[in-house]
Amino acid sequence: MAPGIITNGHSDQNISMTSATKVDSPPSLYLNADQTDLQKKSSQYLFNYGTKFNKDIIVGSKGLYVFTASGHKILDFTSGQMSCLLGHGHPEIVKTIAEHAANLDHLFSGMVSPPVISLGERLCSLLPEGLDKAFFLSTGGESNEAAIKIAKVYTGKFEIVGLGASWHGMTAQALGTQYHYGRKGQGPVMPGMHMLPAPNAYRSVFRRADGTYDWEAELEYGWNMIDMASCGSLAACIVEAIQSSAGMHVLPEGYLKALKKHCEKRGMLLIVDEAQTGVGRCGDLMAIMYEGVVPDILTLSKTLGNGLPLSAVVTSAEIERVCVERDYSFYTTHVNDPLPAAVGDKVLEIVVRDNLVERSRELGKFLHAELRKLQSRYGCIGDVRGRGLMAGVEIVADRESKKPALELAREIGDKAYELGVWANLSSHASFGGTFRIAPPITVTKEQLETALGYLEEAFKSTPGTLPLY
Repeated sequence: MAPGIITNGHSDQNISMTSATKVDSPPSLYLNADQTDLQKKSSQYLFNYGTKFNKDIIVGSKGLYVFTASGHKILDFTSGQMSCLLGHGHPEIVKTIAEHAANLDHLFSGMVSPPVISLGERLCSLLPEGLDKAFFLSTGGESNEAAIKIAKVYTGKFEIVGLGASWHGMTAQALGTQYHYGRKGQGPVMPGMHMLPAPNAYRSVFRRADGTYDWEAELEYGWNMIDMASCGSLAACIVEAIQSSAGMHVLPEGYLKALKKHCEKRGMLLIVDEAQTGVGRCGDLMAIMYEGVVPDILTLSKTLGNGLPLSAVVTSAEIERVCVERDYSFYTTHVNDPLPAAVGDKVLEIVVRDNLVERSRELGKFLHAELRKLQSRYGCIGDVRGRGLMAGVEIVADRESKKPALELAREIGDKAYELGVWANLSSHASFGGTFRIAPPITVTKEQLETALGYLEEAFKSTPGTLPLY
């Protein structure tokens, strides 16, 4: 703990839920729920916002498990929406929520409270110099919206560069820099948005003579195109360190450093969106620390709140100074709310206290080694990628053509779910049939082995997986 950090009462180490906590039955809140009746009401009353709902109704979550109304117990290997970093129902998180719901929940947006100050201090003290000032919002899209607005106000320019296959949120400016999905149907997006090629080492056409991925040539080509398209008002580039929604594509080593140089050359800011990679998921506290790159603005969400709506925007004191002079405003109802801030503060405390970053790094090595073993056994696995406890497994018709096998991937995913593990399948054609694996970083080696066993059985029992043994 950094000196002077305000704590949420006391450390609560005596009630810390270990990753090995045994869960045999669902929480009792909806124990007698009727799945058929709930499915009918879901169909009747709930708006489809862009995804087919899973047929099972989830009535409980605890530790690394979720429970259905039909009595199915499933290992949750995507941490909810990639968010429950410490697992579901962590007792210290539950206690923090209860205490602040009862005593300090929500305030006027111009007021400040101890949990917000403590989270700001703890977060900034853990980050590299130059990421010195933070404020807190609700969602990843909201934090990216705020970050893009900072870049525009600070630079006095308006053009924003994003990566192909990116995902940054559903608000106007965030969506404008999002090239994976969700852009259609509402008319023009924000003006001045440009796209760099998606850094996809598995499928990119940019190849050296020996067949290896030439990301440097691809990046130069992309910036040349943007320079030709730009009207001379380039403000910022926003990027994910691992493009999760695209299918868990890791930026090549050196890419982020090169990207920062391109931004500096053009007088642009670099924004790194660590919604999924932040707070230990990838084996470093933040993915930017893997290569020692300090962006001008860092955004966090998902993992920081352990499933609660909490996001952060972190930047330098100098950028804040200029933005204040130029009347920057991102004044929302839930900015710097005490309750979610207290949760984020507790999440960071637990991650540092329990050495969960190192745990993520070491268990990540095991996870990736086992997934590569699986790849050696089944020809339908075209690629395994990721870092730390974040992995992608891409399913193809054959390794020669690399043709996505979406239906086969769906069948494997359905079988794995039936056996007892949920590894979110990116089944939309734009995702390319990739399993996205991101368990809570409190997972045990035994739980990883169990989940991997279920996955192996799913591959073994599904026709068309091209066994190689």
